[in-house]
Amino acid sequence: MAWQDEQPPWGKKSGKPQSPDDILAALLKKIKESLSGEGGKGNGEDQGPPGKMPPGLGGGLGKIAAIVIAVIVIQIVLSSFYTIQPGERGVLLRFGEYSKTAQPGLNFKIPLIDEVVKVDIETVRKEEFGFRTKIPARQTVYQKEGFNAESLMLTADKNVIDVEWIVQYKVRDPFQFVFKVLDVRQAVRDVSETAIRRVVGNMNFDYVLSNREILAGATERELQDALDSYESGVDIVTVQLQDVNPPDAVKPAFNEVNEADQDMKRLVNEAEEAYNRVIPKARGDAKKMLEEARGYAIERVNESKGNTARFLDVLKEYEQAKDVTRRRMYLETMQEIMPSVTDIFIIDKKQGSILPFLDITGGGLPVNK
Repeated sequence: MAWQDEQPPWGKKSGKPQSPDDILAALLKKIKESLSGEGGKGNGEDQGPPGKMPPGLGGGLGKIAAIVIAVIVIQIVLSSFYTIQPGERGVLLRFGEYSKTAQPGLNFKIPLIDEVVKVDIETVRKEEFGFRTKIPARQTVYQKEGFNAESLMLTADKNVIDVEWIVQYKVRDPFQFVFKVLDVRQAVRDVSETAIRRVVGNMNFDYVLSNREILAGATERELQDALDSYESGVDIVTVQLQDVNPPDAVKPAFNEVNEADQDMKRLVNEAEEAYNRVIPKARGDAKKMLEEARGYAIERVNESKGNTARFLDVLKEYEQAKDVTRRRMYLETMQEIMPSVTDIFIIDKKQGSILPFLDITGGGLPVNK
């Protein structure tokens, strides 16, 4: 015992315990003596008549009771206040019945009557289907073995497909989250599987592979509607498809089909490219030839009509004045021909040809015939 708990010899009274330890020791000793049937003196000291409480013991017990009561009162006062952190809401129960939703900050409750359930409404909760995150890091490690029952599902064209997805949600209504559904997490998982299996079951295999966004959106809407009907008090943040593939057993055959499909598309694109390069050119050439033929036909017809009209006009004039018309036609013809003539030969009417020849038979001068 510490020195401050000890009393000096001149102030200590024999037989009267003063400290709580002495009082407790004396009480235990008295109980032991009562049970064993011993009384009288003990250790050479007068303990008084058997069954009689030592003097000062009642005062010590009163002090202990006062301390206990003070501790209880302090505990009750401290338990009357509670703190709700930012991002939390407190569901206050009074006699087990919902009373109100406490906002962040320091709040008051009635001790021993009110109970507070704190609910985190800011944290985004995540559920994984078809896989589990084993080591979250920059390069996350996933575990896929043992979760085929979640990811394998049947499409509308009776093909099996492997779908892995994530559902993220937040608490919207703390009261509904705490009281309306017994296990909200399990409800989200069950309803998520039901919704995505229903959506995939209404789509063909190829459509599911090439339209992940449509599949995720339809699943999110159906999941939110179902949880709202259950009054679960949660909002779906997102439904994200991690991977959509055929099962491992059929992946080689599926890859071969994809390769063949890609080759077919490549050949079709090449054929369309050649078609778009050759056919329009051929059509253009054909159209050009047709237009040229039409132009040539129109030109020839118009020229023929003009020549015919000119001939008829000349014939009409010729019939009215034959000599004049004949001479005019001769002059007009010569006017057209003469500018292109470079050499002019004048021939005598008596000359039979342009070049005279030597008549050696007569022995005289050459004679032109």
